[in-house]
Amino acid sequence: MDYQPVELDDALENDLRQLVRLSIAEDLDVAVDWTTVTMIAPERRGACQIVPRVDGVAAGIALAPWIVDEFDADLDVEVLIEEGASLVPGKPVVRLSGSARDLLTSERVLLNILSRMCGVASLTQRYVNAMAGGSARLYDTRKTTPGWRRLEKYAVRCGGGHNHRTGLFDGFLIKDNHLALGRGGNGSDPLTAGEAAKRAVEMRGASVDQLVAPSMVEIEVDTLQQFEQVVTTGIDICLLDNFSLDDLRSAVARRDELGVNVELEASGNITIDTIAKVAATGVDRISSGALTHQATWLDLGMDWFDG
Repeated sequence: MDYQPVELDDALENDLRQLVRLSIAEDLDVAVDWTTVTMIAPERRGACQIVPRVDGVAAGIALAPWIVDEFDADLDVEVLIEEGASLVPGKPVVRLSGSARDLLTSERVLLNILSRMCGVASLTQRYVNAMAGGSARLYDTRKTTPGWRRLEKYAVRCGGGHNHRTGLFDGFLIKDNHLALGRGGNGSDPLTAGEAAKRAVEMRGASVDQLVAPSMVEIEVDTLQQFEQVVTTGIDICLLDNFSLDDLRSAVARRDELGVNVELEASGNITIDTIAKVAATGVDRISSGALTHQATWLDLGMDWFDG
């Protein structure tokens, strides 16, 4: 069982188009591209290619036609590479041809979005490669750029990672603040991890105000003592937050000893330098916000030619 992955679907397209509209408003406001209108005749035609300057992973390339469409641009778009494929410096990934004015006006928005997504995919692949040899799967988090969540999570998948929950709507994830602010059995003390896990398991699939509760139940624990409280409650995933390597191994051994069907997820301060050791503990999943909040843009440019 897993969270719903972000796909190349209507929801992703809708998010992209909203982002492109905002980007167009940032660039053009209620005016026009004055430099291009002044310098380029309306009948001028041209062609260009989007080209990576460095190695990396393709992500968002398939979205280029949607971006151009949102500009209502007089351009033909040819996608030259599959999502998730390796980028080769100097080898084109998209070819555009048509109105020279539209090429110039849409250039920056196209490059901004594709460069960001390729950067996320490329960093994700580095993390995946660092885990090579283990069976653990790599997951993203909700630590995403506001408005970019589906796009960045899609890019993580292009880089070989997996998607954690998209938002608060598609899974129970009980964290320490839920325990601190919730009410325990006596109505005043904080919830224990065990109480919280049981409540969420009981709510799985229930109907509330004509809404159906999600089926996935995950709880974050900070100690092996909390882990013992929740491991046999029927949860799907137990997130082991900032556990030492020894404690991760202990949790895996205890889960296996009990024979319960719960996946163990390591999280907290996961870096490219530590992830291999974490994966070697036997956990099933590793989640890291760094895939999105530490990713840098991949250098893409536009090369022009007579079309």
